[in-house]
Amino acid sequence: MINIGRSAIKVWQNEAIMVQIHRKNEMTVKTPTKSTAAAKAPSKAASAKLAKGAPLTEVELLKMSEKDYMSAAQLDFFRQKLLTLKDDILKNASETTEHLRENILVPDPADRATIEEEHALELRTRDRERKLLKKVEQALARIESGDYGWCEETGEPIGLNRLIARPTANLSLEAQERRELRQKLFGD
Repeated sequence: MINIGRSAIKVWQNEAIMVQIHRKNEMTVKTPTKSTAAAKAPSKAASAKLAKGAPLTEVELLKMSEKDYMSAAQLDFFRQKLLTLKDDILKNASETTEHLRENILVPDPADRATIEEEHALELRTRDRERKLLKKVEQALARIESGDYGWCEETGEPIGLNRLIARPTANLSLEAQERRELRQKLFGD
């Protein structure tokens, strides 16, 4: 269920149901019409977009059939998503470098401590992004090798929804849950 202010969207049997709450005891429920169901099939515009080599959107990606899993168009979508993520991380890193080079002289010890704490927080964030950058580069290498989208442990498809949410994923949801359970039980 997705909450949007006083509205909610719930997916039930592959159909989106829109629920809007008006007052205390009033609500509107909108279900898809036949025209909405027809819109689920890839449109001519989407097919033309694929033929031209234009990048897919998330909606178009999710509408594709299972036999198209990790097709060239899907791989290109994830490659672009990963490259954008990589560029954002590198841009943030350069901004942090510039920000840390600024020398702010503050006579008040409390203000100085606040600034130092902000710097420490920023450095921890960049350290996490540095680790994410390694995962992004590994994911890009998996795209080039043809292994992207397949679980490293089981060889099963990871799934488009999981890859959209976490493009650096290398394990299926079930395999990741098993790994986290093992870590919880036995430690690292």
